Amino acid sequence: MRVVLAEDLFLLRDGLVRLLEAHDFEIAAAVETGPELSRALAELEPDVAVVDVRLPPTLTDEGLQCALEARRNRPGLPVLVLSQHVEQLYARELLADGSGGVGYLLKDRVFDAEQFVDALRRVAAGGTAMDPQVIQQLLNRRAAEDRPLERLTPREREVLELMAQGRTNAAIAGKLVVTERAIAKHTANIFAKLTLEVSDDDNRRVLAVLAYLDRGH
Repeated sequence: MRVVLAEDLFLLRDGLVRLLEAHDFEIAAAVETGPELSRALAELEPDVAVVDVRLPPTLTDEGLQCALEARRNRPGLPVLVLSQHVEQLYARELLADGSGGVGYLLKDRVFDAEQFVDALRRVAAGGTAMDPQVIQQLLNRRAAEDRPLERLTPREREVLELMAQGRTNAAIAGKLVVTERAIAKHTANIFAKLTLEVSDDDNRRVLAVLAYLDRGH
């Protein structure tokens, strides 16, 4: 699997290259600026991109904007964005086209190699990988003003958070140490309470849940 990596901090960039190569990814390019990223994504057509939100020369959201532009030119290009802090606006921009193959993780997650590689593979396969802290902030923000979320039981909220991270029912069942049938029941209850259309498409259901949670902001 060919990866274009964009990170301006040398030590982190070098560490990510070594980590990904150790897990059988091929590094097509490892760059440090927005213009370099744009060229690499256009010319190399990687299977997936790992992109720091803030890149030179602006050090604002250049990395994210380069990734979004690349997805407009090549719809569905899988992109995993890394950020130092939770920025809900960036998460919304990334999810806006609804085509999947996107992820948003805090850089701290990189230090858990298994979790990071799992998220990258999920995104490369067209799925969604959202940082738990992003999901928690969205949930808290909506719960303060949206009664349907208040109807969820504590267990259903826990399942919803894991679902919105991009986990399948089987993965959620394993995490919570319950049966997959129990998770299917919780999922059905969540969809009913949030008036979401039931879907067997894991990526579509995640995007639907996130769209609901972030509706109107």
